[in-house]
Amino acid sequence: MTHAVTAEIVATVLSVDVEVGATVGPLDAVIVLESMKMEIPVLADVSGTVVEISVKPGDVVHDGDPMMMIEEA
Repeated sequence: MTHAVTAEIVATVLSVDVEVGATVGPLDAVIVLESMKMEIPVLADVSGTVVEISVKPGDVVHDGDPMMMIEEA
């Protein structure tokens, strides 16, 4: 099953901390967003393998935008 990591707020992508093919766990920070000068880590929420990354640093995301897909283990 594939799990989408989505944005929960309007923010700018500060960094993408994993690559396609990386193994992640539910508490791993995979993306860092910046909003109102605050850094907000985004967690993977599931264990699995990153299969798609659809954002890059500098992109602006909105609530509900998919940022990454993880194939659950």
